[in-house]
Amino acid sequence: MFEELPAGSGYADIVYLPKKRSILPILVIELKWNQSAEGAIAQIKDRRYPEAFKGYESDILLVGISYNREAPAGERKHQCKIEKYTAQD
Repeated sequence: MFEELPAGSGYADIVYLPKKRSILPILVIELKWNQSAEGAIAQIKDRRYPEAFKGYESDILLVGISYNREAPAGERKHQCKIEKYTAQD
């Protein structure tokens, strides 16, 4: 596990990187407050974080997690979106 891993044109919040040739996927996780999980996925793509893992044979899963901390106590919710990365040619 790596935190604030330099990738693409920024830093991925959290990356779980399996050994090369593992059947486990690489997880690229972006965390957001008061924004959408979809926005977190968009940031991963816009800043090209997955390009840092081109030498790996594993699938890459993009994970966006958001937390609404403005909601009243007891009503705060997390949202999560997971998307398999497909390289744009």
